[in-house]
Amino acid sequence: MALVIAIVVGGVAKGLERWNKVLMPALVAILLVLFVVALRSPGAAAGFRFMFHADFHKLTPKAWLEALGHSFFTLSLGMGAMLTYGSYLSTKTDLLRSAVVIAVFDALMALVAGLVIFPICFTFGLQPAAGPGLIFKTLPVAFAQMHGGSLFALLFFLLLAFAALTSAISLLEVAVAYFVDERGWPRPRATLGMGGVIFLLGIPSALSFSRLAHVHLYPGMTLFDSLDTLATNYLLPIGGLGIALVAGWRLARPVALEEFRDPRLFPYWHLAIRYLAPVAVVLILLFKMGVVG
Repeated sequence: MALVIAIVVGGVAKGLERWNKVLMPALVAILLVLFVVALRSPGAAAGFRFMFHADFHKLTPKAWLEALGHSFFTLSLGMGAMLTYGSYLSTKTDLLRSAVVIAVFDALMALVAGLVIFPICFTFGLQPAAGPGLIFKTLPVAFAQMHGGSLFALLFFLLLAFAALTSAISLLEVAVAYFVDERGWPRPRATLGMGGVIFLLGIPSALSFSRLAHVHLYPGMTLFDSLDTLATNYLLPIGGLGIALVAGWRLARPVALEEFRDPRLFPYWHLAIRYLAPVAVVLILLFKMGVVG
């Protein structure tokens, strides 16, 4: 957390931009190295089949809603990160092109990550659907059995650390930007204050794996799992719904068109942000609540 605070307190150019220029290429480079290693593993073919063998009978409405819900998390939608980073872009930036590039690149990196993990799973007979325990409990055992496994384990967990660091930076910046822009706080004060608050609020979640393991907000869930469920299933979709409603109904059409820039595609986007996106988000919420699906 101290490193995240130190980066964010540096501001946009000296903090966020400088570190992201280092961390993101490093993250991609490590991922590609591990991808090459996974391709050479005995379980590569099985991993590829697991990833790309299509069973369209499983493509149910529930699966679509699960995918839509996952997109909120993986694309940082509904939490203000995209809005905050977008506000720092030049007026010359093509927002439509940037949005497409971000979505495509995110999907590609997710595919590559899957093609790193699943071949290793099948090589050592691991369950690919083991969830978070796969990363922190099972994969280290698999790395220990690999030739040069210590190096690959180091690269893999360095990859996770970089991913966590870049995510933490973007999330802290959302709160900091609010207090700097709306409240007029100096950036160091806003960063230290919000970073400290977030750190303190995160302590119970960290202790939910040990001393607070007996605390349950939801039946059968630790405090960490409960807060994760609350944020992922409810808070992110609600945030996304609010953004869609504001962009579609409150933002003046000429202003939106000026930012969008492409008058040919703008009517389709405006229709989607006004009607399709809110309906999709409401369906996600109802699905998470168990009302549909």
